[in-house]
Amino acid sequence: MQTRTLGRNGPQVSALGFGCMGLSFAYGPALARQDTIALIRAAFERGVTFFDTAEAYGALNEQMLGEAVAPFRDRVVIATKFGFKGGDATTGMDSRPERIRAVAEASLRHLRSERIDLFYQHRIDPNVPMEDVAGTVRDLIAEGKVAHFGLSEAGAESIRRAHAVQPVAALQSEYSLWWREPEREILPLCEELGIGFVPFSPLGRGFLTGKIDENTTFAQDDFRNNVPRFSQEARKANQALVERVGRLAAARNATPAQIALAWLLSQRPWIVPIPGTTKLHRLEENLGAATLQLDAGDVQEIEQALAQVQVQGERYSAELAARVGR
Repeated sequence: MQTRTLGRNGPQVSALGFGCMGLSFAYGPALARQDTIALIRAAFERGVTFFDTAEAYGALNEQMLGEAVAPFRDRVVIATKFGFKGGDATTGMDSRPERIRAVAEASLRHLRSERIDLFYQHRIDPNVPMEDVAGTVRDLIAEGKVAHFGLSEAGAESIRRAHAVQPVAALQSEYSLWWREPEREILPLCEELGIGFVPFSPLGRGFLTGKIDENTTFAQDDFRNNVPRFSQEARKANQALVERVGRLAAARNATPAQIALAWLLSQRPWIVPIPGTTKLHRLEENLGAATLQLDAGDVQEIEQALAQVQVQGERYSAELAARVGR
């Protein structure tokens, strides 16, 4: 697999990473530990060298990733995150310096590692100056416990303030064919400052695969049950987008997921999507996007198709939306 560099001086990673959240968090029952370890190792065997986890996904998520990559730890880049009270995303933010340090130490233990390759602030904490957050990570970098600093779902002002204290290697935010807000301000800012961009939910939380419709039922503890964009009415309306992507995919002997990922890869050379899955055949499908080359005509055709569809539903509830873009 081809590699890309996150930020001017950031880590070199596979063009597609692997998002670990859904292995044990947010999308229903956790995958069995041995199955998780096998899937992560299968990803590495197929060229993936960038794995994304977080304290908020639970200690088990970090622990399984740490166990899985232990045989080849120095050949992969691990990203994890801090920023929620007690590591619980439902309790609000906590990026006090002492909390950042505590999370770093716990993550190092869970990951069986001497360093965190990329340490993100999961969400901006309005009660802690960004200079204190960036300064704490800068100190952890000086101590050798962290290699690179990242932000997640941060707004332009926070990014600039953080970058002035400690260069930000990567910004992680949602970006896909059905959520293009980063194109307005964030991607130009990343280009200006030399910051890599890591799209999470690059397949629209599964919707862009074409495997979800208005009749789909999610597990009781699935995050999507509370997402306005996944209401039955919104799913029905948004099928128009999936149908158009599906036709484009069929014409290229590809799948809708591969088109969605290849489109992201075509946007900038420093964009590295992190699709997640619990299934080996979906992993292999996703990785096929890394070799799917879209030319200018393909991209223009996709743009024209997108222009004909108005995506329905907000991507977050009002409470969760208040946490992003600060």
